[in-house]
Amino acid sequence: MKLSTKGRYGVRAMFELALHYPKAPIPLKDIAMNQDISEKYLEQIFSALRKMGLVKSIRGMQGGYELTSSPQDITVGQILRVLEGDLAPVDCILDESVGKCYRYDSCVTKYVWKRIGESINDIVDSISLQDLVDDYRLKEQDYAH
Repeated sequence: MKLSTKGRYGVRAMFELALHYPKAPIPLKDIAMNQDISEKYLEQIFSALRKMGLVKSIRGMQGGYELTSSPQDITVGQILRVLEGDLAPVDCILDESVGKCYRYDSCVTKYVWKRIGESINDIVDSISLQDLVDDYRLKEQDYAH
Protein backbone atom coordinates (compact mmCIF):
# COMPACT_ATOMS: atom_id res chain seq x y z
CA MET A 1 0.00 0.00 0.00
CA LYS A 2 1.29 3.40 -0.93
CA LEU A 3 -0.10 6.62 0.54
CA SER A 4 -0.58 9.70 -1.62
CA THR A 5 0.81 13.10 -0.73
CA LYS A 6 -2.71 14.04 0.34
CA GLY A 7 -2.65 11.46 3.14
CA ARG A 8 0.94 12.13 4.17
CA TYR A 9 0.54 15.92 4.15
CA GLY A 10 -2.79 15.64 5.95
CA VAL A 11 -1.20 13.77 8.84
CA ARG A 12 1.62 16.33 9.01
CA ALA A 13 -0.85 19.24 8.99
CA MET A 14 -2.98 17.63 11.69
CA PHE A 15 0.18 17.03 13.73
CA GLU A 16 0.87 20.77 13.48
CA LEU A 17 -2.57 21.53 14.94
CA ALA A 18 -2.07 18.92 17.66
CA LEU A 19 1.32 20.38 18.56
CA HIS A 20 -0.33 23.71 19.35
CA TYR A 21 -3.52 22.32 20.91
CA PRO A 22 -5.46 23.87 22.70
CA LYS A 23 -3.97 27.28 21.91
CA ALA A 24 -5.51 29.74 19.45
CA PRO A 25 -6.38 28.65 15.92
CA ILE A 26 -3.45 28.36 13.54
CA PRO A 27 -3.55 30.19 10.19
CA LEU A 28 -3.21 27.94 7.16
CA LYS A 29 -0.17 29.92 5.98
CA ASP A 30 1.64 29.06 9.24
CA ILE A 31 0.84 25.36 8.89
CA ALA A 32 2.03 25.49 5.29
CA MET A 33 5.28 27.20 6.25
CA ASN A 34 6.01 24.99 9.27
CA GLN A 35 5.34 21.76 7.39
CA ASP A 36 6.69 22.91 4.00
CA ILE A 37 3.41 22.20 2.19
CA SER A 38 1.70 24.32 -0.46
CA GLU A 39 -1.02 26.50 1.06
CA LYS A 40 -3.29 25.80 -1.94
CA TYR A 41 -2.90 22.05 -1.44
CA LEU A 42 -3.61 22.43 2.29
CA GLU A 43 -6.86 24.23 1.45
CA GLN A 44 -8.07 21.07 -0.34
CA ILE A 45 -6.92 18.83 2.50
CA PHE A 46 -8.53 20.95 5.20
CA SER A 47 -11.76 21.18 3.23
CA ALA A 48 -12.07 17.38 3.43
CA LEU A 49 -11.00 17.25 7.09
CA ARG A 50 -13.52 19.98 7.95
CA LYS A 51 -16.37 18.18 6.16
CA MET A 52 -15.65 15.06 8.23
CA GLY A 53 -15.57 17.05 11.47
CA LEU A 54 -11.90 16.62 12.39
CA VAL A 55 -11.08 20.34 12.17
CA LYS A 56 -12.98 23.58 12.30
CA SER A 57 -12.13 26.93 10.82
CA ILE A 58 -12.30 30.17 12.75
CA ARG A 59 -12.72 33.35 10.74
CA GLY A 60 -11.26 36.78 11.46
CA MET A 61 -7.97 38.34 12.42
CA GLN A 62 -7.13 35.65 14.96
CA GLY A 63 -8.62 32.95 12.77
CA GLY A 64 -7.27 29.74 11.39
CA TYR A 65 -7.85 26.05 11.99
CA GLU A 66 -8.10 23.99 15.13
CA LEU A 67 -8.88 20.41 16.06
CA THR A 68 -12.47 19.60 16.98
CA SER A 69 -11.30 17.05 19.56
CA SER A 70 -8.33 16.45 21.78
CA PRO A 71 -5.24 15.07 19.96
CA GLN A 72 -5.58 11.87 21.97
CA ASP A 73 -9.05 11.34 20.44
CA ILE A 74 -7.99 11.65 16.79
CA THR A 75 -6.13 8.77 15.17
CA VAL A 76 -3.90 8.61 12.14
CA GLY A 77 -6.40 6.08 10.78
CA GLN A 78 -9.25 8.58 10.89
CA ILE A 79 -7.19 11.16 9.02
CA LEU A 80 -6.00 8.71 6.38
CA ARG A 81 -9.49 7.35 5.73
CA VAL A 82 -10.82 10.88 5.17
CA LEU A 83 -8.05 11.69 2.71
CA GLU A 84 -7.25 8.30 1.15
CA GLY A 85 -10.50 6.38 1.45
CA ASP A 86 -10.51 2.78 2.65
CA LEU A 87 -7.07 1.47 3.56
CA ALA A 88 -7.57 -2.04 2.17
CA PRO A 89 -4.62 -3.25 0.09
CA VAL A 90 -7.00 -4.66 -2.56
CA ASP A 91 -10.61 -3.83 -3.41
CA CYS A 92 -11.87 -7.40 -3.26
CA ILE A 93 -11.79 -7.51 0.55
CA LEU A 94 -14.07 -4.50 0.94
CA ASP A 95 -17.62 -5.30 2.04
CA GLU A 96 -19.12 -3.70 -1.06
CA SER A 97 -16.97 -5.97 -3.26
CA VAL A 98 -18.43 -9.24 -1.96
CA GLY A 99 -19.70 -11.22 -4.91
CA LYS A 100 -18.26 -8.89 -7.56
CA CYS A 101 -15.28 -11.14 -8.29
CA TYR A 102 -16.09 -14.56 -9.73
CA ARG A 103 -13.22 -16.00 -7.65
CA TYR A 104 -14.34 -14.44 -4.36
CA ASP A 105 -15.48 -17.69 -2.75
CA SER A 106 -12.51 -19.74 -3.92
CA CYS A 107 -9.71 -17.17 -3.78
CA VAL A 108 -6.72 -18.57 -1.93
CA THR A 109 -5.02 -15.18 -1.46
CA LYS A 110 -8.06 -13.33 -0.08
CA TYR A 111 -7.06 -14.40 3.42
CA VAL A 112 -3.61 -12.80 3.00
CA TRP A 113 -5.04 -9.51 1.72
CA LYS A 114 -7.63 -9.47 4.49
CA ARG A 115 -4.97 -9.99 7.20
CA ILE A 116 -2.76 -7.27 5.69
CA GLY A 117 -5.72 -4.87 5.64
CA GLU A 118 -6.62 -5.68 9.25
CA SER A 119 -3.02 -5.14 10.35
CA ILE A 120 -2.78 -1.79 8.58
CA ASN A 121 -6.03 -0.61 10.16
CA ASP A 122 -5.02 -1.85 13.61
CA ILE A 123 -1.74 0.06 13.45
CA VAL A 124 -3.06 3.39 12.14
CA ASP A 125 -6.03 3.25 14.54
CA SER A 126 -3.69 2.71 17.49
CA ILE A 127 -1.66 5.89 16.83
CA SER A 128 -3.21 9.14 17.99
CA LEU A 129 -2.10 12.66 17.18
CA GLN A 130 -1.08 12.89 20.83
CA ASP A 131 1.29 9.94 20.28
CA LEU A 132 2.93 11.88 17.44
CA VAL A 133 3.23 15.00 19.59
CA ASP A 134 4.69 13.02 22.50
CA ASP A 135 7.21 11.32 20.21
CA TYR A 136 8.19 14.66 18.68
CA ARG A 137 8.71 16.28 22.09
CA LEU A 138 10.76 13.32 23.27
CA LYS A 139 13.02 13.64 20.22
CA GLU A 140 13.25 17.38 20.77
CA GLN A 141 14.52 16.72 24.32
CA ASP A 142 17.06 14.20 23.02
CA TYR A 143 18.45 16.76 20.57
CA ALA A 144 18.67 19.40 23.31
CA HIS A 145 20.96 17.20 25.40
